[in-house]
Amino acid sequence: MTEKVHIVRYGELIPCRTAFIDAHTPGSDKKENFTIIGGGVSEAADQHVHIKKTPGFNIGAAGQPPKCRNSLHTHRTAEVFFVLSGRWRFFWGRWGKTGEVILEAGDIFNIPTGMFRGFENIGTDYSMIMAILGGNDAGGGVIWAPQVIEEAREHGLILGENGKLYDTKKSERLPDGINPKELMDEASLSLMGEPKITDIVPRWISRYLDLLALSKDGEVSVIGEQGVIFDKPGFEVSFVSSFTQMNDIKSNKFDVLMPVKGHWRLCFSGHKEILNAGDTALIEPNCNYKLEPSMSGEASLYRVRNTDDTAGPTWFERDR
Repeated sequence: MTEKVHIVRYGELIPCRTAFIDAHTPGSDKKENFTIIGGGVSEAADQHVHIKKTPGFNIGAAGQPPKCRNSLHTHRTAEVFFVLSGRWRFFWGRWGKTGEVILEAGDIFNIPTGMFRGFENIGTDYSMIMAILGGNDAGGGVIWAPQVIEEAREHGLILGENGKLYDTKKSERLPDGINPKELMDEASLSLMGEPKITDIVPRWISRYLDLLALSKDGEVSVIGEQGVIFDKPGFEVSFVSSFTQMNDIKSNKFDVLMPVKGHWRLCFSGHKEILNAGDTALIEPNCNYKLEPSMSGEASLYRVRNTDDTAGPTWFERDR
């Protein structure tokens, strides 16, 4: 787009259908993975990366038809999802039965590290969720629940210790000197969290309609040191809507704009661009810009900005 502003349009997203180890596992074999900013945690060599520059975090997305699920896994750094479209069930625990919650368009979930999680499209149409992963390397890859790796092997996929997938159905083999990825041992599994629903929903989830109401008083800090959801994952997330009075924006940080609803006019350096739901705009530091709804009606977006905090495990206490 320009040297300072990079835009990826929703309609131009390029999917990868073999991004993860469960790509052949029934019930998970129809999902699509998108790496929008940074390479994310894809395990596929042919994953397309739209913007390779990383601002201290990665942006991705998952698109799935109804009844398609993403298998149980965890990360070493933050994993934040907001629902772009549809209705989604998020579940967690060693076997995915400890708790679950239903999220709809605009709802956001900062999933704590140290617990297995998965998600499923329970709507009636193909739908998408957007993801923010902490760290330039997105935490160094996915950590799968052991049963996911074992089941994937039965369907022809092997994950190497190098983090790459090998499809035995295509006669692919592990390279010399590369062993299969080791399963988590029982000692490590015993340390994984099994939080109750009452520990998750009030603390780590913000509902879209609540954020919309709060935005009438100004930009809402959603995730951050002063956020509705307290955490310091190496980035902060805020929410603005057509109700929010916006001033010209000046920042020495990276900003990522992710519209949820409506249409937004982005003005910068003599340029004007319209952002729509599902688009992603990366704005580099020291690029002043103006943002306003371009049409009547409801409009909303999340803004992600890097911080000086180090990406890592979830902060559970403010005085840590």
